[in-house]
Amino acid sequence: MSSFPQIRMRRLRRTEALRALVRETQVETGDLIYPLFVVEGSQIKQEITSMPGIYRYSSDLLPGEVDDIAKLGIPAVILFGIPEKKDEVGSSAYDPEGVIQQAIRTIKKATPELLVVTDVCLCEYTSHGHCGVVVDGYVDNDKTLELLAKTALSHAEAGADVVAPSDMMDGRVKAIRQALDKNGFQDTPILAYAAKYASAFYGPFREAAESAPQFGDRRSYQMDPPNWREALREVEQDIAEGADMVMVKPALPYLDVIRKVRDTFNYPLAAYSVSGEYAMVKAAAQQGWLDEKRIVLETLTAIKRAGADIIITYYARDAARWLSSI
Repeated sequence: MSSFPQIRMRRLRRTEALRALVRETQVETGDLIYPLFVVEGSQIKQEITSMPGIYRYSSDLLPGEVDDIAKLGIPAVILFGIPEKKDEVGSSAYDPEGVIQQAIRTIKKATPELLVVTDVCLCEYTSHGHCGVVVDGYVDNDKTLELLAKTALSHAEAGADVVAPSDMMDGRVKAIRQALDKNGFQDTPILAYAAKYASAFYGPFREAAESAPQFGDRRSYQMDPPNWREALREVEQDIAEGADMVMVKPALPYLDVIRKVRDTFNYPLAAYSVSGEYAMVKAAAQQGWLDEKRIVLETLTAIKRAGADIIITYYARDAARWLSSI
């Protein structure tokens, strides 16, 4: 093999046109999903303290928001609901007139072309803040499955395009798939939070969704951060149970897991760049410590380069504007 000076790696870096021509990884607006937090009531737009620029919206304000999102070219939103009433079994999660069910109908009426993905979990709806039914201080896996299936079905009935279980109960994809198929929603895809880690990066989200556990933590059902082989087993199981797409969450601290999942499974792969990732960048940018645009686009590129096809990010709207100007 020839060496320097015959080979000069810098030749193809000399101009932006050359760099763009040989660029190996391209982040596109069509790769992005934007999270939306929805509350009950009307004319509500509340900024989330730990996530500057991110808001909770009441359903009546969603048409204007989703119109802007769609015009930016972002293909999908993922919805998280904050109900007025919570109870031990999260009954608001599967109420046909619940906050998410109403939001789905509002969005699909206002912007039919925008894909609506719904988070399927109980944590925002339970009085104790856990992702399932609590029995004797422990989250009961099997008792939770029926409620998750009811929740996913109610979302599909309201018009959701994709349901995304995030609870990390064993067997929930199978339970949801069976409920959807039995009720005529065999064409509704499941995006499984397959490898969801018990991460410290979720802190701002728990403020946003008012979903912090009232006792204990979620480490008995979310994944232990040091494990990657277990992640492959989780993904394999969810695919076997009927998942159409799989997800790794969080994204940036788990780029190695994203790569291992991509190399192992030929399925659409999402990565969730979570609230803590957003909050860190936003805080540093507000202090003038880094270039927000450059750091966000570099981070999204890293997630895409690791193997993600889809990126859920609170920066989706900003990123869409920045990408259109490149």
